[in-house]
Amino acid sequence: MKVKVSRKAHFNAAHRLYRKDWDDDKNTQVFGKCNNPNFHGHNYELIVSVTGEIDPETGFVMDMKVLKDLIEEKVENALDHKNLNIEVPEFKDMNPTAENISIVIYNKLRPHINKDHELEVVLYETPRNFVTYTG
Repeated sequence: MKVKVSRKAHFNAAHRLYRKDWDDDKNTQVFGKCNNPNFHGHNYELIVSVTGEIDPETGFVMDMKVLKDLIEEKVENALDHKNLNIEVPEFKDMNPTAENISIVIYNKLRPHINKDHELEVVLYETPRNFVTYTG
């Protein structure tokens, strides 16, 4: 029997959506106001879920304290109050869209989650815009 456990977290970050290989007109046409050269910010909401068998010894799929600490160490410390384009190495050559941010978060967490467990990252960029990545 598989059970999914989830932990919510949040972080604030700034970014600019643009491609260096496109001119200003094309960047504005595709990314609109998200292409602001002075960047813009979001209050990101994050839900990390782990699905797996319940450990008969502990009764846990995963210790939620361990998951909380992993999210804080690997995600919040890396992304919170950062300019993603400038301060986060993964976005040096990658557009920091919500889709790409969710993949980066997944990749930061995956090595630390039991390989037999499924991992899901849901990232809300706004209350109405969110992405889900499951690897």
